[in-house]
Amino acid sequence: MPDPTLDVLAERIRRRVRDIPDFPQPGIVFKDLTPVLSDAELFSAVVRQLADDFSSHDVDLVVGIEARGFIFAAPVALHLGTGFAPVRKPGKLPYRTRRIEYALEYGVDALEAHVDAVQPGQRILLIDDVLATGGTALAAARLLEQLGGRVVAAAFVLELAFLGGRQRLSAFPVHSLVKYTAG
Repeated sequence: MPDPTLDVLAERIRRRVRDIPDFPQPGIVFKDLTPVLSDAELFSAVVRQLADDFSSHDVDLVVGIEARGFIFAAPVALHLGTGFAPVRKPGKLPYRTRRIEYALEYGVDALEAHVDAVQPGQRILLIDDVLATGGTALAAARLLEQLGGRVVAAAFVLELAFLGGRQRLSAFPVHSLVKYTAG
């Protein structure tokens, strides 16, 4: 089956995304991607598209942000022929870590990575499921840079463009498959 065009793929993703109101707290509408994941053909198309979009970026490492970013980042790394590294919430990684705290749209959180997750100068593609305000992705990028890496791009399946996250990530190219322009 030929790869769908980006517009067709975006529409297929939109039809499968489920809105969960008031999660994780009142006033937030969570974009649930699990219906996309349960559709093997669509999930495969999403991973292929993300990998194809970055096949010419000379990426050394793909990093996924906890937890749904892992689901997309690991298979993209396989497609690109690179390694994969996770950025996780505190206390989830077994080896020595470096930590960074950051503000969320609904609170404060922290991320950690193994101190040896990134080699000096590695070119990193950062992947997460949803770009909202950009706080999590920006914190992850800063953490990876503290470890010696260089984020060359960030990719997301969904972008909540009305929250302005892309602007916070202006230091590198940002790519998303589906953009929501209103809440």
